[in-house]
Amino acid sequence: MPGRINRAIELLHQDQAIYYVGAHTGHILTRMQGREDAGTWADYINIGMEHGAFDMTGLAEYMQGLVEGGPTRSGHRAPAVIVEAPVNGTDEANVRHNAWQFRQILGRGVHGILLCQAETPDAVRAFVESCRYPHHDEGVDPTLPMPLERLRGAPSQTPVEGKLGVGTRGRGSETTAAAIWGVSEPDYRELCEPWPLNSRGELLLGVKLESPEGVARCDEILAVPGLGFAEMGPGDLSLALGYLEMPRDNYPPEMREARERVFAACRANGVAFLEIGTPANIIVKLDEGVRVFAGHSEEAARLGRAHQRRAMPV
Repeated sequence: MPGRINRAIELLHQDQAIYYVGAHTGHILTRMQGREDAGTWADYINIGMEHGAFDMTGLAEYMQGLVEGGPTRSGHRAPAVIVEAPVNGTDEANVRHNAWQFRQILGRGVHGILLCQAETPDAVRAFVESCRYPHHDEGVDPTLPMPLERLRGAPSQTPVEGKLGVGTRGRGSETTAAAIWGVSEPDYRELCEPWPLNSRGELLLGVKLESPEGVARCDEILAVPGLGFAEMGPGDLSLALGYLEMPRDNYPPEMREARERVFAACRANGVAFLEIGTPANIIVKLDEGVRVFAGHSEEAARLGRAHQRRAMPV
């Protein structure tokens, strides 16, 4: 039997690379499609709502279909699902004003969220805080006013660098989410926590650094507690740099520099690096330390799993 709810986290904890399917521009969100996708070869399913429809009814149906079609080949109740949220992480105010998106997405029972166009550490801190219940204190700045102090009028403060404020997710959506995870509502409130910040956490949070501003501040951004993975988004970054066609592996010099800078920041902060993988380059990238792979190539996954001697079906 699997040791965790979230297969992607289970594998990353073993230093095994994970491979995903699912378009960045949307997904067919029906119960029937969920039943079919429960048998996926991939380690998690990406649902792109950054450019696709923000369809919560469809997402709820899809998650239910995954459960009905399960368990997975690895014995998990359902494949892990990570949703790209529509809001951009350009600044703290934008993220906090749109935190309702994270509550809605998490309430459907998904296992992770990706914040696109992350550009400031304050925006990313707000993202992580918005996905946490307030009773968890891992990574929280202990000098900040706690709930009782705030009731008495204590002024708000900004957490010290490398710390978080208190979580802001409210009670209510655990009713629907816990049913998908197959746990009680109290257990869901304990387990829906960002890993590896909370070692028991089953929630995988990521950021996409896809603008010059985000790359320039990647060291500060990736030092925010609660992140499990990150990527340099070559599509939007290349467009911002004036490339009408997106370069792939053969990046121009400024994109190679950006990639190395983001990758180094990931290593320094224990954050898994996400990149496209193909059968031709998967071994090299694994040896380099890439641990999350896009590309939708089952053949690349087969080669990569064999290279890492992964015991399937886990």
